[in-house]
Amino acid sequence: MCDDDIHVGLIHDPSVSRRTFGLMTAAVAGLGSAAHAQTGVTETDVTVQTADGAADAALFYPSGKGTWPAVLIWTDIAGLRPAFRDMGRRLASQGYVVLVPNPFYRSVHGVVATPGFDFAKPEDRARVMGYRQAMSNDGIDRDAEAYIAFLDAQPQTNRRKKVGVQGYCMGGPLTYRTAARVPGRVGAAATFHGGGLVMKDHADPTSPHNLIPKIKASVYTAVADNDDKAQPDAKDVLKAAFATAKVPGKVEVYDGCAHGWCVKGSAVYNEAGAERAWSELSALYKKALS
Repeated sequence: MCDDDIHVGLIHDPSVSRRTFGLMTAAVAGLGSAAHAQTGVTETDVTVQTADGAADAALFYPSGKGTWPAVLIWTDIAGLRPAFRDMGRRLASQGYVVLVPNPFYRSVHGVVATPGFDFAKPEDRARVMGYRQAMSNDGIDRDAEAYIAFLDAQPQTNRRKKVGVQGYCMGGPLTYRTAARVPGRVGAAATFHGGGLVMKDHADPTSPHNLIPKIKASVYTAVADNDDKAQPDAKDVLKAAFATAKVPGKVEVYDGCAHGWCVKGSAVYNEAGAERAWSELSALYKKALS
């Protein structure tokens, strides 16, 4: 979930200086190129045409010749920012073509978590929640198709390999939706402190867990300790849904790790827990996308 009572300390990424923010905004606006190679990874700002408009995004892939499996990353409620660019670079360095879109392109382009952003502030919270509300389920499904099609169109993508998708906080349900929307392409899906994977009304057809029968991927779901305490039955509902649908799904609660623990810049960032989650992600992709 992404409420202020559980999502404590989601602040701006401290690595975003005002100068860096200005450069990133200029690049997104087309005033400069963000393409560069760093530590064996090529990174470039791109525009993805969706059915609903032009989405700004960051693309990463290993430098040099070759093709690699593709991965889509859905961000948390604070959107595309340096913390998620770091994830894109790290994943690309492991041998993947990675797309990290701005999920809020319908409402705003560029960095959402500008210096001073704090999810606990009513005005900041209302702003980003408004961006999220502009994303209908049908719109998310269309976005998922467009992002995977964009990845498949890249010369660096090995289209013989399945695609991976991962999401954080609000990106958890988006990950389930993507895997269900494009089951023929998505071979692995992972969520970390995903919000609202199981609605209180389990029978609600819009509850993300009810999409599990449509998923053909291997799925890893990492649950925050405080999310589990707030909704202790959710993990069991998820496990039962995976078992009933015969979808390979692993659900784990990370004791001592609060909602947001995987993302640098959060006051609850837990490095040990984040590294454990990354190891699980790497193992999942190595097995399902190779």
